[in-house]
Amino acid sequence: MRSGVNDLENHWMPFSGNRDFKTHPRLISKSKGIYYYDQNGDTLIDGSSGLFCTPLGHGRKEIADAVHEQILTNDYSPHFQMGHEGSFALANKIAAITPEPINHVFFTNSGSESIDTAIKIVHQYHKCRKDAGRIRFVSRERAYHGVNIGGVSLSGMIKNREAFPATMPHVALLRHTWQPNERFIKGMPENGAELAEDLQRIVDTYGASTIAACFVEPIAGSTGCLVPPKGYLERLREICTQNGILLVFDEVITGFGRLGKPFAAQAFNVIPDIMTMAKAITNGNIPMGAVAVKDEIYETIINDAPPNAVEFFHGYTWSANPVACACANVVQDLYIKEDAFNKAAQLAPYFEEQLFKRVADNKIVFDVRNYGLMAAVEVRKEGIPAGVLGNELQKQLFWKGLHVKFTGDSGIFAPAFIASHKHIDEMIDVLEEVLTANN
Repeated sequence: MRSGVNDLENHWMPFSGNRDFKTHPRLISKSKGIYYYDQNGDTLIDGSSGLFCTPLGHGRKEIADAVHEQILTNDYSPHFQMGHEGSFALANKIAAITPEPINHVFFTNSGSESIDTAIKIVHQYHKCRKDAGRIRFVSRERAYHGVNIGGVSLSGMIKNREAFPATMPHVALLRHTWQPNERFIKGMPENGAELAEDLQRIVDTYGASTIAACFVEPIAGSTGCLVPPKGYLERLREICTQNGILLVFDEVITGFGRLGKPFAAQAFNVIPDIMTMAKAITNGNIPMGAVAVKDEIYETIINDAPPNAVEFFHGYTWSANPVACACANVVQDLYIKEDAFNKAAQLAPYFEEQLFKRVADNKIVFDVRNYGLMAAVEVRKEGIPAGVLGNELQKQLFWKGLHVKFTGDSGIFAPAFIASHKHIDEMIDVLEEVLTANN
């Protein structure tokens, strides 16, 4: 079907109700700082850093200049059996902020690719250790690990799984950590650490020697900010260590300062074996992801191969793309120059205070959950099926001047680190107005 240049029909949109959207389109024409501007020229404050991607704000000239210069210098060169300086500089910068001994970085193009890459690394690590019987993976209910088949196999969000049933076998799921009696808890719940014992039960059921890795989001993000109870991640780490299971943290959302530290691993003081990342690695400006691993994992795989052989048969056409690396390098420099992670930590208490003070008592608010500069406001209304209210509220908020990412009935806030108290107030003003109008 052919259509005119202003027709919306030819673009099949991701994670969208295409028919509904194309009837009432919501188009972003410009972004700058904390704000978006729609097709009518109206202003929206960005309450979710895009999709948790842009903590430094939109339209940063420093990033644009670095990308422009790189395109003119070396726009593309393959990374198979050759390289460029930018990727090695970027790996050094990331290794400088990951916890020890996580010092080796493999570059991808998205969080989804990072998860599938991590699955392959896990398999090869155990194979190199002559422990190839470890074919089982453990993840969690309500988990989101991207949209490639490996990530969907690990995911515990029903809509992501039921449409694509031909997933990997040998995946067991832990229970998620949200409990109905732990609503409106600020930060980490006091109760629930015992949920980590699900991993021990899986070990007891299938045998430790069959389990390759346990994948968890330190905070389950896309499902609606499920914060781990105190002691939960520590217990997972303990069980994994005792049983030779690799612990993988999916830090695609929590990475690069969202919790006030470089990564959730430092925020919760629990060190995994592997970390996946994406989104804020380039401030969302160019697609990129990465997998960072402990030295021992890298060295085991590299040293198992014969001299001059390819040690890891995996990679992408755009792995460590020169332009993406240039973008990520300047973003990493800006995080340090602007003390961005500390700014996030300093803004978080005000963000928490205002959310709970002004939103928690609203009639249709079922729960508020938060940690650092990340929070979810979950809504429910009698007689309305799950997901319908959240979808409607997201559209209403857009036209009132606020972008918030919704999953089902949970609106997920993730303000940019450059936000001020005034910006937080502005976000909550719009949220409060729309929630009240829907009572």
